[in-house]
Amino acid sequence: MTIDAFQLYGTRLVETPPVRLRAGKLDADLINGNLRTIRYDGTEVLRAISYLVRDRDWGTYSPEIADLKIEQGDDRFEVAYRACCVGPDDDTKLIVDVRITGSADRLDFEAEAIAPTGFETNRCGFCVLHPIVGVAGSPATVEHVDGQIVATRFPDVIEPWQPFKNMRAIIHAVMPDVQAECRMEGDTFEMEDQRNWSDASYKTYVRPLALPWPYEIPANRPVRQKTSLVIRDISSSTRHPPGMSGGAIKLELGARTGIMPDIGVIITPEEADATLSAKSVLTEIAPQELLFHFDPGAGHGVEALRRFAAIATVDRGRSTLEIALPCKSVPASEAAEIARQMQLAEFRPDAIMISPSVDRQSTPPGSKWPECPPLDEVYTAARAAFPGIRIGGGMLSYFTELNRKRVPDGQLDFVSHCTNPIVHAADDLSVMQTLEALPFITRSVRAIYGDKPYRIGPSTIPMRQNPYGSRTMDNPVGARIPMANRDPRHNGRFAEAFALGYAIRVLDAGLECLTLSALSGPFGLIAGPAEPTEQGGRRPLFNTVRTLSRLAGASWQECVSSSPSEVLSFIARDAAGARLHVVNLTGEERKVDCGACRPADAGKELLLAPFATAALPLAD
Repeated sequence: MTIDAFQLYGTRLVETPPVRLRAGKLDADLINGNLRTIRYDGTEVLRAISYLVRDRDWGTYSPEIADLKIEQGDDRFEVAYRACCVGPDDDTKLIVDVRITGSADRLDFEAEAIAPTGFETNRCGFCVLHPIVGVAGSPATVEHVDGQIVATRFPDVIEPWQPFKNMRAIIHAVMPDVQAECRMEGDTFEMEDQRNWSDASYKTYVRPLALPWPYEIPANRPVRQKTSLVIRDISSSTRHPPGMSGGAIKLELGARTGIMPDIGVIITPEEADATLSAKSVLTEIAPQELLFHFDPGAGHGVEALRRFAAIATVDRGRSTLEIALPCKSVPASEAAEIARQMQLAEFRPDAIMISPSVDRQSTPPGSKWPECPPLDEVYTAARAAFPGIRIGGGMLSYFTELNRKRVPDGQLDFVSHCTNPIVHAADDLSVMQTLEALPFITRSVRAIYGDKPYRIGPSTIPMRQNPYGSRTMDNPVGARIPMANRDPRHNGRFAEAFALGYAIRVLDAGLECLTLSALSGPFGLIAGPAEPTEQGGRRPLFNTVRTLSRLAGASWQECVSSSPSEVLSFIARDAAGARLHVVNLTGEERKVDCGACRPADAGKELLLAPFATAALPLAD
């Protein structure tokens, strides 16, 4: 089956295919000069070794690669190239000479960077990613720069701050009888728990965050670094991990059950008129929750609230007003003013989600916390200004910020946060892999807040606000770039599959509400007039959100996939019966054996197209 790239990815720009490097049992994918999916004997050892250069807004440079040479033999490979990063004023450049060598039990990645006229950066150097599945909570040995060796563990519940600092090397077990040592030279490294940002990795990176940034690389002073992976294998057998056989992916019934969450749609004042114009589409989706965004600091006022009131009358569901409280004066007076405007607009939502505007910005380790009133004072002000309305708190940004500034929940009726999959990387594989981190995020929230009602969203592939820099990144050509305010995959079937995979991964969290889209605009279910889409201007994501909205309140049962990175599924039961919902998370066809889940046509393998979803009725 041939499917147009635009239908899948919302763009005809395709990613450069990787070059598979092999040396005995060790292999890795070379992509744009960096290494991904480094495996030993078929098992992933490291998710990536990359040499990255970040700008002052933590955007990642896409260097121009020249003089690429690749040599491969049965038990050795070697790669060499020169990369060039051009600074914002076009007169500053960073030149990086790279050499990668691999043998059956060792991998070395060396780089020397030099800036002819100096170069400003937030970070320049190696970044090493360890996977999380099968690694979280497992033993590790860390060697520090002073030579001290410490036996420890990879964090299980997500660590808000760096679990390991002043690192020189880290050792962990890949499988029985096989250990991997990752050694970093040329600077001081530390590790952060990237699950905070929904990345499916622990990231070991160069230059401690406690040091100032941005900083200047001096002119004509070489910066040399090296990362080595050493495998110690005392076994004699060859293993093949589950899901690597090339046959059908098997689905089996699991034990966990629960109730499907309500589904929300985010609406901003800027998209209110477009939402009203598409009210028939909103009625068709019938979301249980309309999440209205209100930011006085952005000029939102009575007129925005009047539009919200008009939209709320169209939908049969509930409404929540998401308030970015300016906190420029006394919270009580600011909340009272918003309440006065709501009364003038005749808008009374069912709930208020309130958070100080400043808390949308991240406070990295070593940085000074910005001025902000005590959160209990903010919540007390909300209780007084909005009597009889449920009050929620948390973060309008991501779990990272909630984990680092844990809100007092004594006065709250629910807690909430968002996620975004393109904070650090935006390639297709990295974005889809973020789904692996979601169960860790929700389990960590439950560890903090217990059974407090819990909401997630809006969580979309494009980034609505950048907590880590001064802006989100414009993306006029529809590329795959981190922190972009528009992402082409939102227009394609990729987003449809991603959203269903997201919903499946958070089922066990017992969410009150999940919001995965707007109705219109760059985060919407319907496209603008200039954007080619499927029938009726609806993006493929429309199908997932409509399906999930119809399933709200239904009971679900888990299905265990033999390869959850490729195929996810669950069973939903409601008044209409029971159905097996399946999603292919890959850009290739996948065979699925779902006979153990008793679909009505049991015995037949299901062939799923790239990023396809399916709903199969179950046998009685």
